[in-house]
Amino acid sequence: DAGSSVEEMEFNWDEYLEDTGATAAPHGSFKHVDTSLQNGFAPGMKLEVAVKSDQNTYWVATIITTCGQLLLLRYDGYGEDRKADFWCDILTADLHPIGWCQQNKKILKVPEGIKDKIPDQEEFLQRVLKGACSAPANLLEGLHRGKNPLDLIAPGSRLELQNTRDSLEAWIVTVVENVGGRLKLRYEGLEDSDKFDQWLFYLDPFLHQVGWAAQHGYSLQPPSAVRSLRSEADWQEILKKVKEEEEESSVPTDLFKDKPVIGVHSFSEGMKLEAVDPMAPFVISPATVLKVYNEKYFMIEIDDLRAERASSQRYICHLNSAGIFPVQWSLKNGLHLSPPPGYPGQDFDWADYLKQCGAEAAPQSCFPLLTSDHGFKENMKLEAVNPVDPEEVCIATVTKLKDSYLWLQLEGSKKPVPECIVSVESMNIFPVGWCETNGYQLRPPRKAIVNKQKKIAVVQPEKQILSSRTVHDGLKNQELNSSDSVVINGKYCCPKIYFNHRCFSGPYLNKGRIAELPQSVGPGNCVLVLKEVLTLLINAAYKPSRVLRELQLDEEAAWHGHGETLKAKYKGKSYRATVEVVRTADRVADFCRKTCIKLECCPNLFGPQMVLDKCSENCSVLTKTKYTHYYGKRKNKRIGRPPGGHSNLEVAMKKPNKRRKRRKHFFVHKKKRSSTSVDNTPAGSPQGSGAEEEDDQDESELSHSLAQDRDKRKRKLRTFSFSDDENKPPLPKDIKMEVAEKLQLDSNPLEWSVADVVRFLKSTDCAPLARIFLDQEIDGQALLLLTLPTVQECMDLKLGPAIKLCHHIERVKLAFYQQFAN
Repeated sequence: DAGSSVEEMEFNWDEYLEDTGATAAPHGSFKHVDTSLQNGFAPGMKLEVAVKSDQNTYWVATIITTCGQLLLLRYDGYGEDRKADFWCDILTADLHPIGWCQQNKKILKVPEGIKDKIPDQEEFLQRVLKGACSAPANLLEGLHRGKNPLDLIAPGSRLELQNTRDSLEAWIVTVVENVGGRLKLRYEGLEDSDKFDQWLFYLDPFLHQVGWAAQHGYSLQPPSAVRSLRSEADWQEILKKVKEEEEESSVPTDLFKDKPVIGVHSFSEGMKLEAVDPMAPFVISPATVLKVYNEKYFMIEIDDLRAERASSQRYICHLNSAGIFPVQWSLKNGLHLSPPPGYPGQDFDWADYLKQCGAEAAPQSCFPLLTSDHGFKENMKLEAVNPVDPEEVCIATVTKLKDSYLWLQLEGSKKPVPECIVSVESMNIFPVGWCETNGYQLRPPRKAIVNKQKKIAVVQPEKQILSSRTVHDGLKNQELNSSDSVVINGKYCCPKIYFNHRCFSGPYLNKGRIAELPQSVGPGNCVLVLKEVLTLLINAAYKPSRVLRELQLDEEAAWHGHGETLKAKYKGKSYRATVEVVRTADRVADFCRKTCIKLECCPNLFGPQMVLDKCSENCSVLTKTKYTHYYGKRKNKRIGRPPGGHSNLEVAMKKPNKRRKRRKHFFVHKKKRSSTSVDNTPAGSPQGSGAEEEDDQDESELSHSLAQDRDKRKRKLRTFSFSDDENKPPLPKDIKMEVAEKLQLDSNPLEWSVADVVRFLKSTDCAPLARIFLDQEIDGQALLLLTLPTVQECMDLKLGPAIKLCHHIERVKLAFYQQFAN
């Protein structure tokens, strides 16, 4: 329903992994996804490029690296010398495949810079082009120029799909939708019905380009499931029409070059084996080779001993089909083998069964070797297709591993699904974040869906950034009794709490981040609203752990509020502490003021009063020194021992995963420039000395002045050419348009704040990576310094996402040079 779909959009993988304590399956384990991200050009390919100094002549260049539609090239003759490497945009540069100059009578001439290195041009060209691989002509010229090959499988394209259930015939299918290479296919002739639609990855061994059946001697016939829907004459008419339109709806053959090659099998009819039905991959069952078609294909039937059976579970396999095992495989691996329906008794024994059937077991040599070198481990998370409803992609947890097979528990499916048995090479499993990257709806876990009636805190729409998860967590931890809910406008109702970001933010809070908070939170239940306010403030701090330490409940003090557990994350560590929150409306103003004093900021920084022009505290004329003097060095008496009353602070020393560690290692240079020392002391630990606090102050003072500068810049640069709606993921159509168009910037990227950079990324197809930029505080200047090796190594990104990201960075650089460099 519409209500729950709003919640589904707000699922966040990072928070979910942290809450469950799980890790994501490594991207490198999904080879089909890696293949789908390649742009058709590869380092080492050669092409002919116009020479910059003389546009009428051309020379051979080699691709050094690729970045979206940009290629880094080096003229042949420079050898290992990188100084003359140059970037080209496939859409605008004069690029051609090898041999183009000869065909079009154009001149190949050595560029000036390497003339002396190449005395004999003809001999040099013969040598470097011998056995060389030319860049694909179809990606350099014509309609496909500069496009990601995967985008060429557009809705309306036609392919041939082999029947996998009862015969080897194929039939034409039309692409209805392409989601990152996962295709929704409809049989030709069923334009009005989606009942028989299928979802397959474009590299599926049973999916081919049009013309495949004729080339390999198979007939084109609609599957038996749909054949009765039309007359034979109608089907022939449809086939004739398809052949006439073949040119305009065909897909380039290059796309299928990475498809798995089907090997030669050695199965014979009547052999027995163990199998998992791909349509219901929940159990391992005894099965029989029913028919051998040829050296590549054979049919398997799941055994059923009942005299009257409703339908048979049979399907076509090849040598590398997933889910076929030798007899006794389940026993050797300690797995349950489901006896055939109609089998007497529950204790299934293969020896007795083979004797009873008079059949032989398929020898071990018939089966491909299984590998356990795949990177998956128990409890890892990924995204997986629901086999019962392939429209759904769900969160999946690896519950068990055997050789190259995973047992997956799916979460959030509309109807509960048993554990699925899936091959590690399945094209129906995807890495964490795949759905978000490709604009497809991931089914979130049920517990993340919040009942709308219970949402009491209201975030003002002016700058809405609260996720449903934070509001939900507040509800989860808060015991609301019915009277609280009923008297929502009475003593338990908190008024709106305003963030007055022009007020002095003190030594702990980052003024730039305060400016990015919503204008107000509430009205609503006191505990919920105040918890939300404190969570936002903790996240807006230079050191969230430090602010949590300031806010936590002092056990020696008398209090009459409500204890709430709040969390903070800093430098890869997680912190928790109990914080006092008042429950009644009459105490809210005093609570806000006291909290401001704890944080040494202006007492009006947040509270029920909105500061319009001038703060009543006149905080704009006060310097940091005066504020420090006003609040006093009250913390110094705590030096040298764990702070009294801070014993309830937990530090969850989570072992940072590789990705986080490497990122931190790289970006720490930026921090070193802005601080005298780096604090690694967990909040609440005995090392909380005065010296450390002074360092904190130095760091925050510097960062504070930087933040103020950035803030000024930000107010100056409010107009942007892309959307300001940070919560709306870009639609794939918009992305394609944006990539094709030249980027026009309304402001100089050198002056962008972190928020501006994040906003820009969220307008591209790299929106999921925006969080990294926010966490690492990458502003416009830092953005323009990023390169592909830096991004790939230090952000720990796979090559595909890194290239996509660098493509957008290069677009910003190009726009910067064209619009602002002069």
